[in-house]
Amino acid sequence: MLFMSRDKSEMISAENALPGRDQAVPTEKMHFVLETPIKDVPEGHAVAVFGMGCFWGVERMFWKLDGVTTTAVGYAGGYTPNPTYEEVCTGKTGHNEVVRVVYDPAKISYDALLQVFWEGHDPTQGMRQGNDAGTQYRSGIYVMDAAQRAAAAQSKTAFQPRLTDAGYGTITSEIVDAPTFYYAEGYHQQYLAKNPNGYCGIGGTGVTCPIGVGA
Repeated sequence: MLFMSRDKSEMISAENALPGRDQAVPTEKMHFVLETPIKDVPEGHAVAVFGMGCFWGVERMFWKLDGVTTTAVGYAGGYTPNPTYEEVCTGKTGHNEVVRVVYDPAKISYDALLQVFWEGHDPTQGMRQGNDAGTQYRSGIYVMDAAQRAAAAQSKTAFQPRLTDAGYGTITSEIVDAPTFYYAEGYHQQYLAKNPNGYCGIGGTGVTCPIGVGA
């Protein structure tokens, strides 16, 4: 997931972004692990979208959770319509690598998903995550409604003092309204289940976020 031939830490402008295409890139229909349709949202379910770095490892964190119905990796937050992975890796689309999580709120709360988000990566690194550098690896919460926005903001406020006490810097995660989600190519979906020895550069700080434990 590296493709790091040059510095791509500066967000590209809309006018300089790649043009993209009208048609979506091909992807999988069914989840390789959960055996559920990756695009369906069953009645009574909700959607959450997170960016935490390399989306291979991030997706695995969420598909393992009880109450999560399906997951998918994709691109969001940029300007290029229907981008390819190669285009995203150039840093010229503005997109982030993100994971779309479909979950049953009766079985798992949005707060519990936020806890996985905050504890599963280092949200203080700006346009990078570990050895993966560039705007596509930025930390972000892409909210679907006002309730998600309020919960995300509250969790950020609760987590910052814990990180500060542990010697980490200021949280750089963006919290924005969910933009268009573009599904990544089929081979990226559930990549680490298909390739158990595949690369995963995701690692947390070891600091516990209080929001997901009812604080």
